[in-house]
Amino acid sequence: MARPESVASGPGSRALVVDVIRSSGPISRVELTAATGLTQPSISNIVRRLLAEGIVREGGRVASGGGKPRTLIEINPGALYAVGVQLGYESMTFVATGAGGGIVARQLVDGASLDSPDEVTDRLVAQFDTFVDAAGIPRSSIAGVAVVAPGPLSADHGAILRSPTLRRWEGFSLRDRLSDRLDVPVMIDNDAAAAAVGEFWTRRVPRTETFASIYMGTGLGAGIIIDGALYRGSSSNAGELGHMSVDLDGEPCFCGNRGCAERYASPAAVMLRAREQAGSLADLGLLFGDDTVAQDFDKLARAAVGGHSAAEALIERSARYLAAAVVSFVNVLDVDRLVLAGPSIAVAGSVYARAVRDRLTESAFARQSHDVLVELATNPRDSAAIGAAALVLQSSVAPGHGPRLVPPRQRAAAR
Repeated sequence: MARPESVASGPGSRALVVDVIRSSGPISRVELTAATGLTQPSISNIVRRLLAEGIVREGGRVASGGGKPRTLIEINPGALYAVGVQLGYESMTFVATGAGGGIVARQLVDGASLDSPDEVTDRLVAQFDTFVDAAGIPRSSIAGVAVVAPGPLSADHGAILRSPTLRRWEGFSLRDRLSDRLDVPVMIDNDAAAAAVGEFWTRRVPRTETFASIYMGTGLGAGIIIDGALYRGSSSNAGELGHMSVDLDGEPCFCGNRGCAERYASPAAVMLRAREQAGSLADLGLLFGDDTVAQDFDKLARAAVGGHSAAEALIERSARYLAAAVVSFVNVLDVDRLVLAGPSIAVAGSVYARAVRDRLTESAFARQSHDVLVELATNPRDSAAIGAAALVLQSSVAPGHGPRLVPPRQRAAAR
């Protein structure tokens, strides 16, 4: 049934058109009409506005069965830039991307550690200025900056509510602090959710796929994309795979639950178990510090891939628990495609991918109806930072998919 023109030309329709152009590559207006179900006048109006804003560009022509050649439309990668920041205990990663999602600059700096939130915010603001200037990105072309961190988060206040690694940040309204000091719009979000958007955007995943990303930093989370939009839940904290119970009477978790997957599969959990058998891992030079979880896990993963029996047993145990949680996750969502992302996937990703594929093949509820494609992120260490930038891009060029970036002055006036 045809929709009224006022509805068909709204933000949701623009998001739909941008999604199709993003995932399809160069595409004609006629093909856009067929792919979206919108009317030809609606497509013409939306494309005209996108061209005027520089978000898309005309990229050549293609023959059309003897008639007038069709002009192709594609995303203009230089239309605007987005900055993503992954805030972690051990490090902060800054990434800048163009409108197409391609990385144009990257920098790794010291993380939050035990410094106060105010001190880290000062460093983040100073580093943002240095990073943008070094990359040669004009301020006028920056759509915004998104900072992502482990959840749960408060969407209303842009604050971290609780975190096993960033304890001093609980209740600190990072979004408002940054909005007062940066001259670009700011967004705060969950690192795992952001990684899913980044993979969806850069892989050109069609909006028709139900897509999810499993993110492993020092903890464990997930992001879910349905109809091209990030599924957020009522408080923007959907996708907490790490707090799905895999053992009803298992170890207590900081979240209040017992037997959470994060207590068995995450790098932090693996390193706690590794410390219990440190003698068999003495040759790896592990430090077992609160601030060395990521680097220790990398060493352990390299040893496992290299055939070290004790390290291999620990990584494979982690992979089995992750796979068990993923099966339940997939059974609930019935996804088409799953991507494993995050810095802790970088070294032993093949071990985790194999465990997940095998478990899904054996016991996924819909396995006789369809396979679930399991892939590894192309840039797992930077997945969250790239995803943060993608959140900015999506909010800027395809509004209607989630929270919009609000200019700093508007947000300050609204408080």
